[in-house]
Amino acid sequence: MFAPLQNDSFLRACLRQPTEHTPVWLMRQAGRYLAEYRDTRAKAGSFMGLATNTAFATEVTLQPLERYALDAAILFSDILTVPDAMGLGLSFAIGEGPRFAHAVRDEAAVAKLAVPDMDKLRYVFDAVTSIRKALNGRVPLIGFSGSPWTLACYMVEGAGSDDYRLVKTMLYRRPDLMHRILEINADAVALYLNTQIEAGAQAVMVFDSWGGVLADGAFQEFSLAYTRRVLKQLKREHAGARIPHIVFTKGGGLWVEQIAAQIDGVGPDVVGLDWTMNLGSARRLTGDRVALQGNLDPNVLFADAAQIRAEATKVLESFGAPRNAQGGYGGHVFNLGHGISQHTPPDAVSVLVDTVHEVSRRIRAA
Repeated sequence: MFAPLQNDSFLRACLRQPTEHTPVWLMRQAGRYLAEYRDTRAKAGSFMGLATNTAFATEVTLQPLERYALDAAILFSDILTVPDAMGLGLSFAIGEGPRFAHAVRDEAAVAKLAVPDMDKLRYVFDAVTSIRKALNGRVPLIGFSGSPWTLACYMVEGAGSDDYRLVKTMLYRRPDLMHRILEINADAVALYLNTQIEAGAQAVMVFDSWGGVLADGAFQEFSLAYTRRVLKQLKREHAGARIPHIVFTKGGGLWVEQIAAQIDGVGPDVVGLDWTMNLGSARRLTGDRVALQGNLDPNVLFADAAQIRAEATKVLESFGAPRNAQGGYGGHVFNLGHGISQHTPPDAVSVLVDTVHEVSRRIRAA
């Protein structure tokens, strides 16, 4: 059904296999920093108009690949599609970000929650298949979802939050309700990602964007435990190919060993890190049992070309040579430590991508 893969460096790095260079892709690589994306979004009329239209979603996913020598594509969608399919009424006001018409703040609202019918998310799966076909084997396609905890934050708060007061109030005052939300979210996310895999996604990523706002102890109970519940249910193979699983917890460097842990055969293949964690330190803590993804500060891309090259080189050198002292390989997927800013100069991304490929080849040749 799909063309053979021409560049598998991303998938190989995820599985800690040898690669000729360090693969690179960027969180939010299809986005507002590109003029062509803004033009397509204007035609679509709204963010959801863009995300729910198969042709538009395919078009914007491929736009950064036309400009840059990226090693992976990521589905153009949003982390909040699952709770939207639960009937919470997702909308995006200009300049305000996502908002739900129906927040989940009491027993009655929690009682109404259920794993949604995946047919309500058919537009996502249609986009996955369309994008995979349009890529024609150029690079792999990554599918994704928000983590159970991150989805719960938006569901309870009703929108983004500066202090997470409402969701943390529920967590501490009514942990039974919070656990119920998280159970449903985890099972929904697992089904959602598995359906993306069946539609053509070649790797899947869980964005635990707000895991880092939790206290130690609370993170393990309310975030990590439910991310692991997702991982336990995910397909590891499909159509004869291994499907890597990536977990990114913003602010999660403190818990990198726990996030990376394999318990009863369940754990991620790749741990994403933000810019606050040194890759070499993370590699030592995890002992090359997982690949690492990251982790340049996105604001480096506002510097001049020489500084971008210098900072990207520091990240590559902090990880070190892919082959370790035991003769095995540690995988590194270069990325930013969070999503690319909408104000990023497009030429800066060219400098970054080219530097990662050039310097990582040099490190391997040393």
